[in-house]
Amino acid sequence: MLNSLSILAVGAALANLASAVGNARVANNCPFAVTAWSVGSAVSAPQTLGTGGSYSEPFQLDPTTGGRAIKITINPSGLYTGDPETIFAYSLQGSTVWYDLSDVFGDAFSGHTLVEASDNGKCPFIIWSNGIPPAGSQVKNCGAEANVTLTLCAN
Repeated sequence: MLNSLSILAVGAALANLASAVGNARVANNCPFAVTAWSVGSAVSAPQTLGTGGSYSEPFQLDPTTGGRAIKITINPSGLYTGDPETIFAYSLQGSTVWYDLSDVFGDAFSGHTLVEASDNGKCPFIIWSNGIPPAGSQVKNCGAEANVTLTLCAN
């Protein structure tokens, strides 16, 4: 039989598990502003990231699409005008996050280094040394407890 202390301990343990999820982050080191949208079954309001700015959202499962995509453009209205987009997509599956990096409609960050990496140094990273996607799959996975950050114009 569970007493109230046991119920509180179980509740605290479950709360710790629920809060053990990391964040999808975008850090803008470029000498120009960019705009980011979080896209799943709905599209967030645009987030303007000036030089040194960042965007972050907790990893989440989108029940309709299964994943989320943070779409980044240089043009503030680029999501709606067909401008080049760089896309940091992720999918949360239990205690694992799958993440990748891709471009559509061109290469918005051509000539600039992009790095997508987890805070967990044992997890695989993605590097585009010239801002253009290399051939082959870019999909990686890691434990969902660590942040994964896309750094634009990385050093």
